[in-house]
Amino acid sequence: MRFQNTLKKEVFLSGRGLHTGREINMKLSPAPRDTGIVFIRTDKRNMSMKASVTSVAGTTFATTLASEDVKVGTVEHLLAAFAGLNIDNAYVELDGPEVPIIDGSSMPFVSKIIEAGIAKQAKTISCIRILEPVVVIEGACQIAVTPYEGTKITYRLFHTHPAFGEQKLGIDITTMNFINEIAPARTFGFLRDVEMLRSRGLARGGSLENAIVLGDKDVLNGNKLRFKDEFVRHKILDAVGDLSLIGLPIYGHIIANKSGHTLHIKLLRKILLCRNSWDIVSEPAVAPRVSRVTAQV
Repeated sequence: MRFQNTLKKEVFLSGRGLHTGREINMKLSPAPRDTGIVFIRTDKRNMSMKASVTSVAGTTFATTLASEDVKVGTVEHLLAAFAGLNIDNAYVELDGPEVPIIDGSSMPFVSKIIEAGIAKQAKTISCIRILEPVVVIEGACQIAVTPYEGTKITYRLFHTHPAFGEQKLGIDITTMNFINEIAPARTFGFLRDVEMLRSRGLARGGSLENAIVLGDKDVLNGNKLRFKDEFVRHKILDAVGDLSLIGLPIYGHIIANKSGHTLHIKLLRKILLCRNSWDIVSEPAVAPRVSRVTAQV
């Protein structure tokens, strides 16, 4: 059985928020077993909120958590890093309303966490084992989870943009696969949408340094992609982060077609409603130790 994990020591990161454009300081700290991931707004009376589907307050172009009138946005990349590294318990302190975007991927968080070290705690972790399919369909967009021995995500993404087209990837979410194949994938957007987003108070901190930007015909970042299918890999990254909000690892195969933050959260809520479709069992200790993959970061 896998034991719960936390950080060995504090981690500090600073950077601009993707949507607010504000410079934000963030500290990640060890937390006791059974704490979960807890966000704390140090600039708002130390208001705290647990990373939980019940705390989700918005899914427009990012996932936002809230407690009363205090919010923390763009949490998905950091949550993906925690989930990908099997970090179950941590405090996240921020002096602003958004997790720093850094380079638009999960890799900066992954690297800092591995550098700090991961501490095993004296209690095992359970998982949600899917017994029957659960499906959410909204027009041309679908997401489902089916029984599977492990955690796998298969994602299909399609855009008519000439540099994009159809991308599809299925991958088992193990620690090594996450670090090497998913964590480096950056967020992306279309130049034509920037003016609209900024008029709505979004994307004020976006740039070629923290996102892949698509012009009318090509990628404006000098065509320097980290993977030829980096777009769909980033969608899987988002899914890893969002799906962790259910509170326990999911043992099942998540299959998504043109999905996103909103459908991720709707799937979690439907899973919780369909109580006969899953069971809680001890999670097998199948994930490799992070010390074995540190050299690959």
